[in-house]
Amino acid sequence: MNTLCRLLVLKLLFALTLSWSAAAEAEFVSLFNGKDLTGWKSNEETPGCFSVVDGNLKVSGGRAHLFYTGNDDEPEIKNFVLKLKVKTQPGANSGVYFHTQYQAEGWPSVGFESQVNSTHSDPKKTGSLYGVVNVLALAEGKSVPPGSLENHLVDKAPSTDGEWFNYNIRVNNRKITIRVNGEITAQWTQPKNFDPKKALKNNPGRKLGAGTFALQAHDPKSTTFYKDIMLKILP
Repeated sequence: MNTLCRLLVLKLLFALTLSWSAAAEAEFVSLFNGKDLTGWKSNEETPGCFSVVDGNLKVSGGRAHLFYTGNDDEPEIKNFVLKLKVKTQPGANSGVYFHTQYQAEGWPSVGFESQVNSTHSDPKKTGSLYGVVNVLALAEGKSVPPGSLENHLVDKAPSTDGEWFNYNIRVNNRKITIRVNGEITAQWTQPKNFDPKKALKNNPGRKLGAGTFALQAHDPKSTTFYKDIMLKILP
């Protein structure tokens, strides 16, 4: 093959790669328009926790949860990839719930939480499948908290206050995969005939099914920002 043919082949392969990448990206749809909270509903347990500031979704001010409702109703989403960008402020604690449903108050009792926490005192850090597979940064003298299935000990969270990080949550049938900046932080396959009431006594609602998403406002001193919230539905 002469040099000209090689160049043509390389250009064709490059064009095909771009085309495939664009097609894959086109499968994602935006859940947040960067202007207002259209498609989302706060339970208002603590009023005013969710706002839009400079195109970002700001979460701050006390305990409340913002549920994704879509156009009209709360969707029932089963298999998906959710990708978003998150930035924590010092001491922030938040989370991204999935397979959950609207709840007027309290911590959502249905579904799973992907933890958002860089420096809050809770040892369960960003990238944890909260209460199931934890990314734990333990303070000196502290022991592993009971009740979870797996714990991965780290020196510090995989996220840094004041810096945007990429969060990727994937559910495919019985398998959950969480990535922070492209690195897998938690992965879990729900066993057949799984009974969370026995396996997760502290979290009896942690069972895969279908549901919507929610963003968590945790406490008055916690501030977190979200943007580029994108969803791809998997078959």
